[in-house]
Amino acid sequence: MQKNINICEVSELRKDPVSKEWVLIATARSKRPGAQKEKTKHLTQPRKTCPFCHLEQSGTRTFSLLYPLSSNSQYAKKLKKDGDVQMMQNKKWSLIVVPNKFPAVIPGKNFNKSRKGLYDIYPGRGHHEVLITASHDLDIGRMPLKEVEEVMRAYRDRFVDLSEKKHIKYISLFHNHGQEAGASLSHPHSQILAIPVIPRDINNSLHGSKKYFLKNGRCVHCDMIKWEKKEKERIVFENNDFVVLCPFSSSVAFEIRIYPKKHGSYFEEITSKQIKNLAECFKLALNKMYKALDNPPFNYFLHTAPCDGIVKKAGKFIRAKKNYNHYHWHFEIHPKLSIWAGFELSTGMEISTVPPEYAADTLRRTRI
Repeated sequence: MQKNINICEVSELRKDPVSKEWVLIATARSKRPGAQKEKTKHLTQPRKTCPFCHLEQSGTRTFSLLYPLSSNSQYAKKLKKDGDVQMMQNKKWSLIVVPNKFPAVIPGKNFNKSRKGLYDIYPGRGHHEVLITASHDLDIGRMPLKEVEEVMRAYRDRFVDLSEKKHIKYISLFHNHGQEAGASLSHPHSQILAIPVIPRDINNSLHGSKKYFLKNGRCVHCDMIKWEKKEKERIVFENNDFVVLCPFSSSVAFEIRIYPKKHGSYFEEITSKQIKNLAECFKLALNKMYKALDNPPFNYFLHTAPCDGIVKKAGKFIRAKKNYNHYHWHFEIHPKLSIWAGFELSTGMEISTVPPEYAADTLRRTRI
């Protein structure tokens, strides 16, 4: 039986057990003047001027991964010679990964750290790629399931390849949808950055999960999943391998997380069976959000263990320098329904105007 969801409280402070950060669930804030957001005006571009629909005109001459149409997208093709570019130019692909034309980091040999005054400095070395799907209009939530599987498989394939690059310590994977979420092009695409440092948020998450594990002998995310499944209020969907939920300490309204039920620290170790079930969860979560919130701008991103402790030996990935077995990889989906103002900027504390219990109930009831 569905529990009654109480959203009458003016506000409630909730603490995240991993980051130890507080979030403020303030439902009354949604009634303040100007809080009702206008309908999102999405950036749209015609196919004829879209650089992703015409890679040959945008100056792109190489790719790191391509799923050809001729093989029903079941096999990846890697660039060997310039002649392979013809397949790219003739658009005989359903998915392609290319270097970012405006990279945040670039490949190079100099990864040496230096110091200037109080500050440590690294050259902006690494790899910045763009994953592009063939459809100009269909975002991931509305793609056929097979194509969503292909995206998840490509994520894994690029992780495996980039994690072997020298000096790379962390791989960031994210997807921006809508101008307010940072997308500069309407054509659906994801970005992958492989960098020589571990970002602050990841370090904080690693520290929190390790501290919990040392104290309790268990994974904090596994305990969170177990508790959420018992409570049931914030579960949106689950299948054999994954659970989709709105976390108790959601930092934004309608935040969604996708967790593997079986504990795993490294996304790149996902199996083919898990890829299919992950694709099902992604398609359902994004499609429900699309319908319930009228195609909102959003970001999704992956949190996974760093690759600085992995080496490949005899064809297998093994732990070498560092042990991240306490960590539990997952995806987070953050709709862009509000902007930071003075309180958020001055404290770093998020305010959400929608309780996750209400968000999960809304998404569960949304027909797709």
